[in-house]
Amino acid sequence: MNEQENTKLAGQMYETFNAGDIESFLNLFSDDVVWQSPEIENVPLNGKLSGRENLAGFISSLDDYEEFLKMEPTEFIAQADKVVVLGNFLCRSKTTNKQYSTDFAHIVTVADGKIVSFYEFFDNAAAGRAHTATKAA
Repeated sequence: MNEQENTKLAGQMYETFNAGDIESFLNLFSDDVVWQSPEIENVPLNGKLSGRENLAGFISSLDDYEEFLKMEPTEFIAQADKVVVLGNFLCRSKTTNKQYSTDFAHIVTVADGKIVSFYEFFDNAAAGRAHTATKAA
C-alpha cells in the first residue's frame, strides 16, 4: 500500500471506533497486531498486547472503565509504512465519573492492507488522576 492508502486505513480506524463499530474496527488489524498503550495508574488496561483476539478483549474491557466522549484525529503524517496521527480526546472514567482531556500521538504501522502495530502516547498522568477516587478529608 502507498502512503495515501495507509492514511485512509488509519482514518477508518478512528471512524469505526467513533461509530462504535467494533467488528469493523477489529477487521482493520492483522491477526498478529501489536498494540502498546502507556502505563496508567489505577487502570488495569495498559501496556503491550499482541494478537487481534487480545485486542478485542482490550477494547471490550475498555468499555468497563472509560467512555470516550470525543476522539478527534486532527493531522495524519504518512511516510512509508507508518502513519503518525495527532489529535485529542475527551474521556470519562466510569469508576470515578471524572473527565480528562488530552492530546495524543498515535503511530500506526501498516503491512499488506492491515494495521500491524499501534503505539499511543497521551497524558497518562491526567488519565490516572481521572481514575483516582477523591479521598475524604
